[in-house]
Amino acid sequence: MNDASPAPRRARVRAPELIGKGGWLNTGDTSYTLADLRGRIVILDFWTFCCINCLHVLDELRELEEKHRDTVVIIGVHSPKFVHEAEHQAVVDAVERYEVHHPVLDDPDLATWKQYAVRAWPTLVVIDPEGYVVAQHAGEGHAHAIEKLVQELEAEHAAKGTLRRGDGPYVPPEPVATDLRFPGKALALANGNLLVSDSSRHQLVELEPDGETVVRRIGTGERGFGRDSFSEPQGLALLPDGKVIVADTVNHALRTYDPVSGAIETVAGTGRQWWQGSPTAGPALEVDLSSPWDVAWWAGRVWIAMAGVHQLWTYDPATGTVEVAAGTTNEGLVDGPAAEAWFAQPSGLAAAGDRLWIADSETSALRYAERDGADGGVVIRTAVGTGLFDFGHRDGEAGQALLQHPLGVTALPDGSVAVSDTYNHALRRFDPATGEMTTLATDLREPSGAVLVGEDIVVVESARHRLTRLRLPDEAVRVEAVAHRTRRAATEVTAGALRLDVVFTAPSGQKLDTRYGPSTRLLVSATPPELLADGGGAGSDLSRELVLADGITEGVLHVSAMAASCDDDPANEYPACHVHQQDWGVPVRVTESGTARLGLVLAGMDA
Repeated sequence: MNDASPAPRRARVRAPELIGKGGWLNTGDTSYTLADLRGRIVILDFWTFCCINCLHVLDELRELEEKHRDTVVIIGVHSPKFVHEAEHQAVVDAVERYEVHHPVLDDPDLATWKQYAVRAWPTLVVIDPEGYVVAQHAGEGHAHAIEKLVQELEAEHAAKGTLRRGDGPYVPPEPVATDLRFPGKALALANGNLLVSDSSRHQLVELEPDGETVVRRIGTGERGFGRDSFSEPQGLALLPDGKVIVADTVNHALRTYDPVSGAIETVAGTGRQWWQGSPTAGPALEVDLSSPWDVAWWAGRVWIAMAGVHQLWTYDPATGTVEVAAGTTNEGLVDGPAAEAWFAQPSGLAAAGDRLWIADSETSALRYAERDGADGGVVIRTAVGTGLFDFGHRDGEAGQALLQHPLGVTALPDGSVAVSDTYNHALRRFDPATGEMTTLATDLREPSGAVLVGEDIVVVESARHRLTRLRLPDEAVRVEAVAHRTRRAATEVTAGALRLDVVFTAPSGQKLDTRYGPSTRLLVSATPPELLADGGGAGSDLSRELVLADGITEGVLHVSAMAASCDDDPANEYPACHVHQQDWGVPVRVTESGTARLGLVLAGMDA
């Protein structure tokens, strides 16, 4: 459902109360109700800290939050996907790690999520000063629309006398002194020292071989894209010339660092986030990137885990170019030729001979790229993992083994690989020769990467703010098997025909951009694929008739929607344009009493 006409008068729907068993963060131990916030414009940000799109939205909202600090209160409603994310301390850590400068409600049971009928991470809900819901937006790219709405609400409620200005409820936590703060990845340098991406402090840190003594800090420590600044750097890899290439994640860029001279240089990215329709190949400094999370030197190029768009890219230092190497931007787990594969937030890479190992975090999967013998093209295969909604801690044969949101992978000398199984707080080992998954170590707080140093493996314990050295054990640790599924309730749908409506209303003062063809795109698929008898595939209409197959009673509908809108100003030959996009994975169960319509809100209100 798309509507380019002027937005109608906003419907007045009373906002449900805010409930969260985990309590409030960033408020100085004060709890709040919506009544306490009356007179302010409230933006609820339904997020979970594993979700790269949620992290993008945090960054999108920073400018709006600062500009309207006296009228707007942003409240992050943390709504977990993984079991680990329901742990209160994990939420506390994430709020500090990602510099969340507004109150956060910890809702481990998804109580507020259900009250607001949210279906996707991230979702933004706007509540006016009188306590009514006036807008809902799913996905990224909505900051401009919310900015315009905030201005309208400020004017309307100032005139009515219902707007209350003043300081908000945010109370920053006390800073903690540690040498590292939520480090991301580590690398062994030629001089024997260790280089660590100190992500939350926006620096690189060189440590002596003991992994504790600081030799030097690289970067100003302030978030930025200047010559000596980083923004939440993550992956590190040595280049053949001795320089280190750095995944400068929130700057959407690749940088090089010369350990000898100390020089920092930008080699890829513009500092802007890649959006659908942007170039996917070309001169490296002219092409936008999207949250590069890790890097590895493989097959004569730098391979990039482009977490923000669920793809692998490459950077060729010889030609100074970048290009997409694998993935479609669709989120999920699909193997096959590189151009047809699906990923879900790839976050760790390790080169090992003919294979490039991949930690595909949102599918809790260990995957790899290799050359196909027939034509030499790259193919993607999965060693461990089944999809977006199954995870746990289970060892044994690869087909039934489980991980939970792994962020790192390290090649071992015997041909096996160590997996930083982040949300299981464990270091795991997969042996391709036997097809077996084992556990090497437990009680590692959110390990995000590891590096071999002699006969030891040095693990980045991100949430303990340190490196931990382990002797590679001869035998695995025995753990009790645990399996989980994402805890979201399935939507009950009727058998047979199901109407899918993606709701999109162009923001006030904008219209759909049809200058170069259709301004909307819809892609639908299912897990298992047999769930859909008809209606799958790509199209330009945001409404579609689906047909569910007989005999399959549950599964997941994967829906990806995009809409482009531009300022509606006939006098402006080059109006500002904006892309709105979101991917949904909707668990469904077929029942006799189920709904015959599935409505998903991209922007607007679902009538």
